[in-house]
Amino acid sequence: MATFEPVLTKHIYEAGSDTMDHYLARGGYETARNWVGQDPAEVAKVITESGLRGRGGAGFPTGKKWSLLARGTGKPIYLAINGDESEPGTFKDRYLIEKDPHQIIEGMILAAYAIGSHHAFLYLRGEFIKGYEAARKAVQDANKKGFLGSNIFGKGYDLKITLVRGAGAYICGEETGMLTSIEGNRGYPKVKPPFPAVAGLFGCPTIINNVETICDVGQILKHGAAWHRQWGTEQSPGFKLFCLSGHVNKPGLYELPLGTPLSEIIEVHGGGVLPGKKIKAVIPGGSSTPLLTGDRVMQARMDYESIAALGSFLGSGAITVLGDEVDMVKSIFNLMRFYHHESCGQCTPCREGTGWLEKLVHKVYGGHATRADLDLINDVCNNMRGRTICALADAAVMPMVSYLKEFRSEFEARVHVAT
Repeated sequence: MATFEPVLTKHIYEAGSDTMDHYLARGGYETARNWVGQDPAEVAKVITESGLRGRGGAGFPTGKKWSLLARGTGKPIYLAINGDESEPGTFKDRYLIEKDPHQIIEGMILAAYAIGSHHAFLYLRGEFIKGYEAARKAVQDANKKGFLGSNIFGKGYDLKITLVRGAGAYICGEETGMLTSIEGNRGYPKVKPPFPAVAGLFGCPTIINNVETICDVGQILKHGAAWHRQWGTEQSPGFKLFCLSGHVNKPGLYELPLGTPLSEIIEVHGGGVLPGKKIKAVIPGGSSTPLLTGDRVMQARMDYESIAALGSFLGSGAITVLGDEVDMVKSIFNLMRFYHHESCGQCTPCREGTGWLEKLVHKVYGGHATRADLDLINDVCNNMRGRTICALADAAVMPMVSYLKEFRSEFEARVHVAT
C-alpha cells in the first residue's frame, strides 16, 4: 500500500485555493476536458470499478446508484449535489465548498456527463455564507471559461449548474427533503418508492450525491479505479474525510484511508485526549449514530463494515470524543432538543415522538423522572423506529437507545427517590 497523502484536502490551506487561477495551475478541469466527448458509460464504469461509496452517510455504492437511473423516459435527467451539511459534529463539506469549489464543479461536470444530465443543482446549507459566495464565484468563472454552459470544451455537451441555498433546516439534508426544497416547497421528505433515480426532482430521474463524493469522482477519473482501491478495505475502498472534535488536543479535519484505527485517529492525528481525561465514549459517525464506549474504541476501525460490526455506523465520519467528565444525561438531552426542533412535523411518530423524548429526558435531567419513565423512553423509541417517511426519527432513536443502554446507571442516579 502506498503512503497516503491528502487528496481532496491537499490544497485547501493554500492561499487562493478557491480561485480559478489556482485550480488551473494544478491541472484543474483537465480531467473533465479529457472525459467529456468519450463514451459516458466508460465514465460510470470507472466509478463502479473503483468501489466508491457515498460519503453522505449511507455508504451506498456510487456506481450502482448511477446504474439505477431511469432512462428513456423522455424527461430531463437531473444531478443534485447535497451540500446541506447539518449533522452535528460534521464540517468536512464546508471546507471543500469554501476552500476548493472548483473541485466540486469539475466532479459535477463528470458525473452529469456520465448520467446524461444537462442541468445540475448544488444545494448549500443556508448558514454557509462564505461557502455560497465561493461557489457562486466559481460557477461564474467556470461559465466565463466555457467549462459550463453550451458546447463545453467544444465537444457538443451542454451543462448548467444552479446554486440553491437552504434556509437552515436539518431535514433538507435528507435527500428527498432537499429535492422538495429545490422545487420551491417546504422541505418535506418524499415517500419512497419511487426513488429519486426514477422520479426525483420535478418528477424526473435524479441522481443525488454528496459534496465529498462528487470530489472523489473527479479524483478517481483523474487517477483510475485501481489507484483508488490501493487504500481502504475490499468493501470500503479509498479514503475519507474525518471530522474530529470533542475532548482531544487537536480537533480538526483529517483525510485518511478507510479502515484506519479509531485509536490512531484520536491518539496520533488528534494528539490524544485532553490532559487528565479518559475516553468515556466516542460518537463515530455524527450525532445520529450509536456511540461506542471507551473500552470498544481500541477495537474500532473506521470503515463501514467494521463500525457496523460494533453496532454503530460510519455515517458522515464525524468523530466526537467524550471525556470521562461528560454528563451523559445532559449530552443526550441536548441532542433530543435538537432533533425535536428539527423534525419537519410531517410524520406523527417523529413529530410527537421527538417531543416526548425531549420531555422525558428533561424530566430525568431535572431529577423528576421515575423508573417507569426510563421504560417509557424505550417504548417511545420502539414506536418511532422505522415508522416514518425519512430517517430523522431513527436518527433521534439510535443515540437515545445507545445512551440509555450504555450509561443507564447515570439515568437511574437521577431517578426520583420515591419511585
